[in-house]
Amino acid sequence: MTSVQGQAVEIPTEDGTADAYLTHPGDGLPHPAVLFYPDAFGPRPHVEGMADRIAAAGHTVLVPNVFYRHGRAPVVELPEFIDLSQRPEIFGRFIPLMQSLTPELTRRDAGAYLRLLADHPLAADGPVAVTGYCMGARLALLTAGAYPDRVAAVAGFHGGGLATDTSDSPHLAAADITAELYFGHADNDPSMPPEQMERLENALTEAGLRHRCEVYPGASHGFTQADTDAYDAKADERHWTALLDLLGRTFG
Repeated sequence: MTSVQGQAVEIPTEDGTADAYLTHPGDGLPHPAVLFYPDAFGPRPHVEGMADRIAAAGHTVLVPNVFYRHGRAPVVELPEFIDLSQRPEIFGRFIPLMQSLTPELTRRDAGAYLRLLADHPLAADGPVAVTGYCMGARLALLTAGAYPDRVAAVAGFHGGGLATDTSDSPHLAAADITAELYFGHADNDPSMPPEQMERLENALTEAGLRHRCEVYPGASHGFTQADTDAYDAKADERHWTALLDLLGRTFG
């Protein structure tokens, strides 16, 4: 594994300053950039470790605290291991934060994140990839639709609400996207039921986009998050294979 270096960074936005984690190979050279949207629990040691793994594969990775308007990460104090069956109040505290992050704010913030990567000496010139988890998969779709000239690849894992019947559903961005996309859906995920999976697939197909949508059998929502009780090691490794393959095709 390539050695990596991670550091805290500040991202100027139109509404303040977003705290973030930036990690990159330790050779001091510019590498293709990846914007990493975490789940609702935000940047934390486990997520930083995931970003480090992507960096070790030859990328400069930015993990923003998308709830920066409400404070620095962790916006809500978290235990080392998140067992939602015993701590439902944890997720309950994130619901208003998630609801406050509208599509308009998401697109505006994404511009700031992409500007930091465009200006950073350790991020290579050219387009970026975006990967997102749970809520972050929605943000990745919206980012790709708002900045098609900047986003060459999108990956989303156990995303929820990607193709609702509302007028601002993320899947409606498909018409503006130029990136290749990959989605790994959790099986029996109430936040992404079969009708939404079908709606997303149809939208990507109708837009003529290169894409693949797969269901991970037996995996729960949050299957990549090893610091939660939703973690599924087999599904997680499948996710790493799919993600790194996509990045390899994009930047190889």
